[in-house]
Amino acid sequence: MFLEAIYHRPRKNWSYAYNGTTIHLRIRTKKDDLTEVYALAGDKYLWDQTMEYIPMTKLSSDEMFDYWECEATPPYRRLKYGFLLQQGEEKRWMTEYDFLTEPPANPDRLFEYPFINPDDVFHPPAWVKDAIFYQIFPERFANGDTSNDPEGALPWGSAEPTPKNFFGGDLQGVIDHLDHLSELGVNAIYFTPLFTATTNHKYDTEDYMEIDPQFGDKETLKKLVDLCHARGIRVLLDAVFNHSGRTFAPFVDVQKNGMNSKYKDWFYVRSLPLEVVDGIPTYDTFAFEPLMPKLNTENPEVRAYLLKAAEYWIKETGIDGWRLDVANEVGHSFWREFRQVVKKANPDAYILGEVWHESSIWLEGDQFDAVMNYPFTNAVLDFFIDRTADAEKFSFMLGKQLAGYPRQASEVMFNLLDSHDTARLLTQANGDKRLMKLAAMFQFTYFGTPCIYYGDEIGMDGGHDPGCRKCMEWDESKHDKDLFNFYQTLIKLRKEHSALRTGSFKFLKAEKNGGKIAYLREDDNETILIAVNNDKAGNTITVPVLDTQWKELWNGENYRAKQGQLSVKLPAYGFAILRAEQ
Repeated sequence: MFLEAIYHRPRKNWSYAYNGTTIHLRIRTKKDDLTEVYALAGDKYLWDQTMEYIPMTKLSSDEMFDYWECEATPPYRRLKYGFLLQQGEEKRWMTEYDFLTEPPANPDRLFEYPFINPDDVFHPPAWVKDAIFYQIFPERFANGDTSNDPEGALPWGSAEPTPKNFFGGDLQGVIDHLDHLSELGVNAIYFTPLFTATTNHKYDTEDYMEIDPQFGDKETLKKLVDLCHARGIRVLLDAVFNHSGRTFAPFVDVQKNGMNSKYKDWFYVRSLPLEVVDGIPTYDTFAFEPLMPKLNTENPEVRAYLLKAAEYWIKETGIDGWRLDVANEVGHSFWREFRQVVKKANPDAYILGEVWHESSIWLEGDQFDAVMNYPFTNAVLDFFIDRTADAEKFSFMLGKQLAGYPRQASEVMFNLLDSHDTARLLTQANGDKRLMKLAAMFQFTYFGTPCIYYGDEIGMDGGHDPGCRKCMEWDESKHDKDLFNFYQTLIKLRKEHSALRTGSFKFLKAEKNGGKIAYLREDDNETILIAVNNDKAGNTITVPVLDTQWKELWNGENYRAKQGQLSVKLPAYGFAILRAEQ
């Protein structure tokens, strides 16, 4: 038994309240080392009467470790616990202090979850588990009102996108095409920034309290939100609180008045005058972009201004939450206060941080509800698109992440395959729609909320920025109808089957040096098995199952397991989504 590989600590992803009555416990052990693991748990004040051994199951695995999990429901909302570790006949009991060869005599030196305080329970908004997002880059989605076009705007789709050109996309254009979104089946929209700015992407905010005139005005936004809500579509806006734009009035004042500016402490100024020396601004910025000065969110005036904006747009227009740009470069204390303000304005608001890496320190219930799940993106692209990872490696990448976050965070994680910051999915797949479909199918049958980047559903392509920011194609003769129908069906299946949204997730097969995977989504209502052949040749996938009768949800075909084994024949780059029939 490799004791040096065993790890647990109270709180974070290892010991947390899933709801007001339930605690999830997790422990890490060396891969394939232990045969059984139990949590030894009970109430510290009634130990002898409440102590029990709770079997733990493997949540996931990676290259080096297994991650075990169980659920405890303490009768009085407090828990003392340790672990019984077994390797065949060999046993060890793990306490907070030591490994023992005999059961601990009393609970004093066990781990402790002191009390499930309701205020401490992480409650992301429930609606997000059922959401299918659609990302819109407003300048390039649709031009519904030519009277507000910026100077020099080009005819729609008449040129390739550049970092500086404009085509006149606006909020009225979105209103005009809500039928498209409803027909597709999405029920949430994420808009990149709408506030006044000089660029086409609007990540250089000039005024956090005004909608950019090229998009419309506050009344247009309110109309759009109301129309979306009437269709059951939620609306998420993008806020840039890490930095402002060069035309932001306080920054203009510092440029003009230097040391005499009352706003000089709104930014991180290293020396005055503000200038760029050898390519490096004399003030902190986003990257080294002089047009995007970093805001000092520890300054009380800056904090008050930004929090007022966050609250204002929720109360004034009824939006359903915020996506937060460059969220990992802003201080945690700001985000904690941000959460308090936003949740007071709308307890059901979704707070989504842009973090491209492991994000557990933001997902403890006091800051974000979720992050943009780029580690998921990377895993899916590595396996399905770039083919640099085999099925086993793919399962390890996802397994490590599943074990790293509380379950309620995983359930509302923002799962994207492309965005305004990446090449489009079809382009990354080198135009192979079979690979694109496989990746999207996995996205829609995995933990978290999936997001479609505008135009992917009709076959739009495009390389990295600015290529990924083309004008939406509204000529239906140029739409890929088969791809649109594919996304429609994925969305329909996800909506109809709760196990695909909130059920447990478990890999049944992840082939080493190959492309075959199978995984199970299961809840109290149903069991769904997904088999995938990510290979250029047809293959048969065989997995152990408990149920005998299965129905393929995509085409209605029936399958029957034999002697506890279910075999599914799949074509090259094929998949099957099967539900166990009672």
